[in-house]
Amino acid sequence: MSSPAPSPESQRLPLPLPPARLVQVLGERPSPVVGWLANRVMDAVCALPASWKDGLARFVGWLAFTLGIRLRVALENLTHAWPDMSDAERRRIALGAYVTMARVVLESIDKKDHVDTHWEIPEVKGEAWEALQANIAKGQGALLVTAHFGNWERAGKMLLRRGIPLNALVRPLKGALNMRIVDNRIGAGAGLIYPKGAIAEAQEAVKLGETVLMLLDQSLPAKAAVFVPFFGRPASTTPAMAVVAQRSGAPVFVVMGIRDESGQKLRLEVEGPITVPEGLGEQDAITAHTAAVTAVLEKYVRRYPDQWLWLHRRWKVQPPSPEAPAAPQG
Repeated sequence: MSSPAPSPESQRLPLPLPPARLVQVLGERPSPVVGWLANRVMDAVCALPASWKDGLARFVGWLAFTLGIRLRVALENLTHAWPDMSDAERRRIALGAYVTMARVVLESIDKKDHVDTHWEIPEVKGEAWEALQANIAKGQGALLVTAHFGNWERAGKMLLRRGIPLNALVRPLKGALNMRIVDNRIGAGAGLIYPKGAIAEAQEAVKLGETVLMLLDQSLPAKAAVFVPFFGRPASTTPAMAVVAQRSGAPVFVVMGIRDESGQKLRLEVEGPITVPEGLGEQDAITAHTAAVTAVLEKYVRRYPDQWLWLHRRWKVQPPSPEAPAAPQG
């Protein structure tokens, strides 16, 4: 009798160790007393049954929505994205976004989240996923792009559990909650790349056959950004992904952690490789590549609008106006 085929769970690789060169934690930890007390509270929350934790997340999201915390920003963003949508539908999507963000926080502080994976839909399908796996199997690095969508922290853990060596581009954080999330990233096996020297670090990582995960949906100051369409409006966006892709030749994939209808389980979807446009000058190619990847992110936000961070002022920075022509010399 032939033995049954192994399940996706049994095929997963052990959690990796992060690269030793990328385990430094930058940020501001709280005082020992505050940190100890805050972590005991978070431990208690994480010990609740999954259904209770999700109920707490839904309550916290509803409360923030009801109190109007950044609600005006969310509704303004939704109005620009869907001008013909009813106000009731916009408010429904906004409430869903608040609940999504509350879920992300409560899920991301759980130290066992990358070990106990009852929340995970194990199958990952598609040619893009197979292409990414093949790339890694050949010892070649890749660039991965995602957004503040679904649960981006868990999406990274799903990649790590499937044998994708992952380094995340992050910012230094502060406070007990944020530092716990950072520690959990390292505990899951992710290396950390900080903004200072990020392009050089990312190039080194892909050269070593690792992947670099970047979030590409936050506003930057105009001088540091390229402007690409997002819901029909120019959005300031980091060019780091496109610069590293151009210099290293590493392929670019979009990876999204998408919640199911219950909101409590996550599946991984992958698209790509999204190639650098040909026949353009260096700067135009960087902008066009960033726009192509951003268009894929927009597609997912349109498909699952309540899973994206509408509370962020995505379009607060506008392209600089052209300089006025110099006055004629008399």
